[in-house]
Amino acid sequence: MVRGMLTVDELAARAASGDIDTVVVGFTDHYGRVHGKRFDALHFLDEVQEEGTHGCDYLLTVDMEMEPVPGYTYANWELGYGDFHMVPDMATLRMASWLDRSALVLCDLHDPHHHNHVGIAPRSILRHQLERAAASGYTAKGASELEYFLFQDSYQDAAEKRYSDLKPAGWYIEDYHLLQGAREEHYNGAVRRHLAASGIPVENSKGEWGRGQHEMNIRYSDVLTMADRHSVMKLAMKEIAEGLGVSVTFMAKPSMAEAGSSCHIHLSLWEGEKNAFPGSLDAGPVHVSPVFRHFLGGWMSHIPELMPFLAPTINSYKRYQDGSWAPTRIAWSYDNRTAGFRVVGHDQSLRIECRIPGADCNPYLVYAAILAAGLDGLENTIEPPDLFAGDVYQARQLARVPSTLRDATELFASSEFIKRAFGEAVQQHYTHFFHKEQEAFDNTVTDWERWRYFERI
Repeated sequence: MVRGMLTVDELAARAASGDIDTVVVGFTDHYGRVHGKRFDALHFLDEVQEEGTHGCDYLLTVDMEMEPVPGYTYANWELGYGDFHMVPDMATLRMASWLDRSALVLCDLHDPHHHNHVGIAPRSILRHQLERAAASGYTAKGASELEYFLFQDSYQDAAEKRYSDLKPAGWYIEDYHLLQGAREEHYNGAVRRHLAASGIPVENSKGEWGRGQHEMNIRYSDVLTMADRHSVMKLAMKEIAEGLGVSVTFMAKPSMAEAGSSCHIHLSLWEGEKNAFPGSLDAGPVHVSPVFRHFLGGWMSHIPELMPFLAPTINSYKRYQDGSWAPTRIAWSYDNRTAGFRVVGHDQSLRIECRIPGADCNPYLVYAAILAAGLDGLENTIEPPDLFAGDVYQARQLARVPSTLRDATELFASSEFIKRAFGEAVQQHYTHFFHKEQEAFDNTVTDWERWRYFERI
């Protein structure tokens, strides 16, 4: 078992000794935030681990301010905002070493009357795509490379300053820079140690291209486990920052003066213990299978329609700037960081790295989007374009990723592929979610407007 993961018997023993007295029970909403409850450990063992608990279904219809948003058919005032059933997935039970005497478990959301998965919940959406893959004989393995900016200001201080004029943890670009990284080890080192002790095996952390920007890399796994690890990692990193009096952000583009923060996704399909991507077909310096080509073909062809799942906020689209390390055009290449799809590894390690998602993505929705697109490619033998060599930023003939959340949402809302792959209920629910996010921005006066127009217009 991975260090930091717990069995029920281990939890019971630690609860009896007093080593653990609290179990955090959580799930992720559309934004990827973890919501839930804290239970007394003995009560969790007596009641919750088998029977689950309940939460208000409005949590799948709220905005960032936790206000219930009208217009959803899943939950609304007319239906009375009832409950869903939070069912612990005991395979996710782990220590939460950054919290005092605490364990954590993630939940699936079930309908309390029919006891089936809530179809519009992010973890349910990913489960559905994994079931489709399994029906075709495949499992998927993936890894999230998550970037973030670290600031010396506490979260409370940052909020009181309205998140402006914050002091970054570093004062020059620190990509792979060990000296600058050493100055930030009080935070990054704590994160690595707590994640490793909490069932999330860590590979490394490294400085990135921005001031105070880093990347945390965790060990690859099956895709559902990776999405769970990704969600817990973000929660842990924020709570560790809170405890140290600093702040960390996963905004895709916190400043136009700095590089954006990405979430590079590495993924491969497997047939049993064998990677299904290697084969005999030429693909630059590696040889690939038809499974690789058609999965990549479907993935690439559906990227425009799937963008809201990869880039879910207004801010996401500020990251796509030429020459910024963020991909702006849809191309694939071998070991080329200007391409949105960077093929890396060989033989059993052969995989596709998608560099398009931002650090603000919801991992369940990203991995579900990738699988849905790739499986469609397999089912319809979709061929990818030719492998690209050179600077993708200069390839003006290539299709560009959508420029705004508004554009991306319109493609998502009108897509027959989205309806077919995820179902009409998911398409309508998330179209409304992204429309409301856009509307919230459209109805807000920004600092940019005041600076530009207050005096000089």
